[in-house]
Amino acid sequence: MEGREVIVMSRKSTKNSTKEIPVICNVDLVRYLGRWHEIARFPHVFEKGLDNVAAEYSLMGDGRIRVNNAGLKNGKESAAKAVAWVPDEGCKGKLFVRFFWPFKSEYRIIKLDEKDYQFAVVTGNTKNYLWILSREPEISDELYKDLVAFVASHGFDTSQIIKVNQNNNKS
Repeated sequence: MEGREVIVMSRKSTKNSTKEIPVICNVDLVRYLGRWHEIARFPHVFEKGLDNVAAEYSLMGDGRIRVNNAGLKNGKESAAKAVAWVPDEGCKGKLFVRFFWPFKSEYRIIKLDEKDYQFAVVTGNTKNYLWILSREPEISDELYKDLVAFVASHGFDTSQIIKVNQNNNKS
């Protein structure tokens, strides 16, 4: 009986897994560095109520990447710092991110404007995590619809997407 329960759980997690979604392996991480605005995301406790969210990626002396996520919650800044690294040099679009020891999460770039690095879609190792990122605080409605259609085509529940208010990041 116990073995059967494990199999059922395994099927469920496989259905929710992102392992079958191709990662953009040829990411030039130097070009990827810099500021990315969060256009949309799936809801999570760690980002609940955050507006004007942006992530800043910078190279550290040891080759790892410093991550600084910041946003506003009730008008006050909320920030989280992390370190990211590439576990497989053959695929630089799949990273691990650690916000605190010993836990790490996958950071999988599944769509990228490979010409200009102006937008990206990122997930984790399950379809419970999704972020649409842009170099600018806003993207066109057409691009947004295209990116939502892309994630829908990979089995993400797009009804869960929250558009992020970026009103304080407009220039």
